[in-house]
Amino acid sequence: MTRATVTQQRGWKDQLPSEKAYKARPGLSRDKRTAEQDEAVGGRHRRAVLLPNGQYARASIQLRLFQRTRRIRAYLRWSVDGATKERYVCDVDDVTRAANLALAWKTARAAGMVADEPLPPGSTASSAAVRAVMRANRSRDTKPELLLRAALHRAGLRYRVDIRPLPDLRRRADVVFPKAKVAVFVDGCFWHACPEHHRPAKKNAEKWSKKIKDNRDRDAATTLALEQQGWFVLRFWEHEDPEQAAAKVQTVVRERRSTGGTVVSDTGWGTP
Repeated sequence: MTRATVTQQRGWKDQLPSEKAYKARPGLSRDKRTAEQDEAVGGRHRRAVLLPNGQYARASIQLRLFQRTRRIRAYLRWSVDGATKERYVCDVDDVTRAANLALAWKTARAAGMVADEPLPPGSTASSAAVRAVMRANRSRDTKPELLLRAALHRAGLRYRVDIRPLPDLRRRADVVFPKAKVAVFVDGCFWHACPEHHRPAKKNAEKWSKKIKDNRDRDAATTLALEQQGWFVLRFWEHEDPEQAAAKVQTVVRERRSTGGTVVSDTGWGTP
């Protein structure tokens, strides 16, 4: 048997994989590392390892390169009473770290190594996924808002954040251009009933249906109140591309500024 044949049987490769296939980006913060794991598995609630005492620990996937065999192996890691535990999951061979993490999580879930966190007693959410969305909801500085604001800043626009466009209106907009009288809202898909991603709750359906309807009614009332005072309202769903959204905002703001904030062309934007 030739050396090449032995190498092939053992799964060795001709060269080492790129660091992009297994290494995290240098300087990645703890929060971003957590977000990376959440995205790969499909949500933080899907990273639960059942412990012998019936409790759950949150796990992560670690990718390791074994230089002698030139293979990348994925390990599931979690902590119990301050001690780190781990289990081998599988070998991965994609060219990107994101794809390898996703494959490892898929394999771990298929093997029953991890599961969804159970709903705590008294939870009104219909599922762990819904509860995760609810808990992740923030009143300001959400990821979609930050991405949109960054895109606007790169375009040279300056704005106010999370303020009332009208002092006597108890509604805050996510991004406000006071002189141009443009108010921008980034609406969450769950809380504002996005037609693409919203899934009605099954548990306490009547209660949640009313809450979502109230949110939609408040959105419409806010838009109407602002427009009656000469404001232009732009609403975007959280899943929309931030660069495209920023381009729309930029067009409206610059036209409003050039006309003193009183005239704007009919763009068709503004209502989700």
